[in-house]
Amino acid sequence: MVSSDQRRRQLAREKFERQQQRREQARKKAKQRNAIIAAALAVVLAAGGAVYAGAALSDGDKDRNDSASPDASPSATPSPSESSSPEPAMSIDKKAKYTFALKTNEGAITIAMDAAKTPRTVNSFKSLADKGYFDGTKCHRLTTQGIFVLQCGDPKGDGTGGPGYTIPDENLTALGKAGADGTVTYPAGTVAMANTGQPNSGGSQFFLVYKDSKLPPTYTPFGTMDDKSLKAVQAVGEAGVEGGASDGAPKKAVSIEKATVPKV
Repeated sequence: MVSSDQRRRQLAREKFERQQQRREQARKKAKQRNAIIAAALAVVLAAGGAVYAGAALSDGDKDRNDSASPDASPSATPSPSESSSPEPAMSIDKKAKYTFALKTNEGAITIAMDAAKTPRTVNSFKSLADKGYFDGTKCHRLTTQGIFVLQCGDPKGDGTGGPGYTIPDENLTALGKAGADGTVTYPAGTVAMANTGQPNSGGSQFFLVYKDSKLPPTYTPFGTMDDKSLKAVQAVGEAGVEGGASDGAPKKAVSIEKATVPKV
């Protein structure tokens, strides 16, 4: 027969075991939650290092299809100290067409821009190019799964650089209405602004689409590469990412030697 003391000890032991089980479950949940938070932060930082944007740009270990994923976006995360200058005063002819001409170590990349559709974006790029802002910079990011872009325009070369001001989004309806998945197709040859994932947060980083890519219509499409330029960027995409990943520094390094924005 079990004595009252034995029964009390048994109940205490069972209570202790239940508490231990609950604590272990709580630890597992906390570990999972922290892992999710860490992964989300890694996406933001990796993106900053994208879509600048646009992101928001993971290490590419996850299986992806041709649709955009949260960890594959043309994004950027300029440091707070980068946001302290005013946007350049409007000085371009809004009715004119301009060319964003990049002389790179992989050949010339020529981008046609329409000031009537994206006046503040074109004005900003001309102002920066006139100051030599892009000269000597590298295209720091290439993605080869999910979306297919080469990202450039960061003087720091790590996705955290910017001109010290932001410009508003423009021309966001140019690629049509978003589908059920919330994306539109950015056709190969499109050049668009990267951003931090927030509206009106573009700076100097931009991305060159070398293969049709599905993305949310939140990145200002401001230019189009000519055929020769597209082929040059496609060659960079075919060479892949350093280390064999699907998102990171391009194996075929691209440096912008000189950037100009002449009026056509």
